[in-house]
Formats: sequence, structure tokens, C-alpha cells
Amino acid sequence: MQQIIPSNHVSISPSLQTSVRKLAINPNQWYVVARSKEVTNKPLAVTIWKQAIALYRDSTGKVHALEDRCPHRQVKLSHGQVIKNELECAYHGWRFNSEGECAAVPYLADNQKLPTCQIRRYPVKEQDGFIWLFPGNIEPNIEPNKEPMGLPEWDNLNYIATVSVIQTQAHYSYLIENLMDMYHGHLHQDLQAWAEASLQNIDEDENKVHAHYTAQSYYKIDKIWSISQLFFPALRRLHPEPLDVSYVYPHWVSTLGNDFKIYCLLCPVNETETKAYLIHFTSLNAFWRLHKLPVWFRRFIKDSLFGAAQKLLDGLVVQDVKMIEEEQQAFLQNPEIRNYELNRALVSVQKLMKTQVEKSS
Repeated sequence: MQQIIPSNHVSISPSLQTSVRKLAINPNQWYVVARSKEVTNKPLAVTIWKQAIALYRDSTGKVHALEDRCPHRQVKLSHGQVIKNELECAYHGWRFNSEGECAAVPYLADNQKLPTCQIRRYPVKEQDGFIWLFPGNIEPNIEPNKEPMGLPEWDNLNYIATVSVIQTQAHYSYLIENLMDMYHGHLHQDLQAWAEASLQNIDEDENKVHAHYTAQSYYKIDKIWSISQLFFPALRRLHPEPLDVSYVYPHWVSTLGNDFKIYCLLCPVNETETKAYLIHFTSLNAFWRLHKLPVWFRRFIKDSLFGAAQKLLDGLVVQDVKMIEEEQQAFLQNPEIRNYELNRALVSVQKLMKTQVEKSS
């Protein structure tokens, strides 16, 4: 683990800056492609780094992921339907099982054999309210030897969740840099949860970059009434809190004091499009009396307050996406223009992205 004390000036070479904006992904990781509630027995089309994939549930509720392509005429299988646990193409009714093998052709003659064509099956897991997919190349019927990052707070009764979807016409590196750079709180004004951020140190290795900031926070959730600070800015009072942000490739996680934790789960689509899920957790750990209540009642409170920070989170996303897309357009119009950077964490992040992609090649 390397620890870096930031200096006053940072140099990002034009060649590194340019190459990062065109980077692919390391496919040998788990990415989030959908929320659990989005996937039903009606196929759902998703894309992870130029790979079109059809997600669907079988009759037992298990989620499967197949290449979104019928090998017969190359149309999308996601236009079809699930019949007897098989994915049926809308065009001619060819069916494919969960391994991607052709299982039925409705007009197959008695003297004909099923085509031996096969489409790709992707390892997929349903965990913590999301669908995690592994796009890397592995042997058939072999599962990846690593696990998804996961969200331990998702089912924890002491955490209230809010989910916002990020859709941006920009390379994923812009989103990660935005999330790792706590100095951009200037953009958010009354929506931000912190002020006066100051980078203290950086820990990094080949899998992650952890940046530790100190900040002044508006929120401290230690009394029932203090939750109202989420909705009434006039009630907020600044106090010092540690602010930690980590790029745990390929995802991001942040903690602000003991009260807030945020994840950003990435699904890069291509060089100029990124989808991500931003999940904000508010902790109720400080309310010890709440912990003595019946579990069913605590579950009711958790479910009732789901999305409590929606307006706040969506507002942050709108502002960030606007800036990120302007950065992308500026790069496309003139990739030779050099950025001047003062936050050393962004240099570490760019190097990590390159290291991960190089590892996968």
C-alpha cells in the first residue's frame, strides 16, 4: 500500500489525459447492469461496453443473461419472450436455453436436426437489490473466482436507501474523477453534504485508490429531528467530519462521518456513454431505542423511508452530469488542450484505470 502526501501542483501529461478518455474497461470484474426489480420474465436489453445483453427471469425467479442476438437472423432476442424457461426470438420463434444453446425451432421438420448455433451466456448474480454481471471471457460452466463488491447496507435495518440513476453521454473516467474530487462541492451549493474539503492523504494499490479528506459537514443524524436537515437547509450547522472516497475498481464508495455512505455502481456503455447507479444510505445507528423495536416495525420504517433523499440525490446528479458532458464535448472538439489539475487523487485514479485495462489484455 502506497501512501502519498499531496503537493501543491499536479502534472497530468497530455498523453495520459488523452489515452484515459479512450480506455476500454477491465472485463474481468463484476459490473451492475440493472436493478433487481427491472428484471422480470419479459426480457430486458442492457449494454456493457458495447456488448448487447438480454436479461430475463425463468419460472423459478432465477436471472439469466444471454448475448442479445439470435444467431438465425441476428435480431435482438430482447424483443422476444420467455417460454418454458427458454428465451424465444420474436422473429421466427427460435428458442434458446439459459446456456445459450438452441433448444427449439417451431417449424423444424422431422428429418431436420436442431441447429448447433450457440450464443454467449454471461455469469450473473442477483445481490443487494441489483443484477451484477461478469463480462470477462471464462470457460463455459465456470464461475468467476471473485465476488461482486456488494452493498452490505442494503438489507441492514439501520440504513435508509435512496437510488438515483446516472445516464451521461461521457466516458466513465469523467464520472469517476468527478466522484473522487471533493473540491467540486462548489458546484452543488445547498445540495452538497460537505464544505471546505481538504485532501489529507492517498492510499493506493493496483485495485483501488483511497482519498482521505477532512471537511465541514452540514448533517449529523443523532436525533430524530436532525433528519429534517435533509429537507430544510436553514436547520443545517457546520461541524468537522472525515470524508473518505474510494475508487475500488470499477466502482466507487464514499463515507461522510458516521451518518452517510454512498456507492456508485458503474456500467460503462462505450467510449462516450456511461450508466451508473448512485445509492445513498442514511444511517440510523445513533438511535439506540429504535434497535429495541420489533424487527417487523423496523423493516416497515426502512421500507417507508426508502427514497427519502431522492430530491437531494437527483439534484446532485443533474448538476454533475451537465459538467461531465461538457468535459466530454470539450475533449472531443479539441483533445490536445491540456487540463491543469491541483488534485493529486485524479492522477492516481487515471493511472489505476490504465493499470486495470492493461491487466486484462
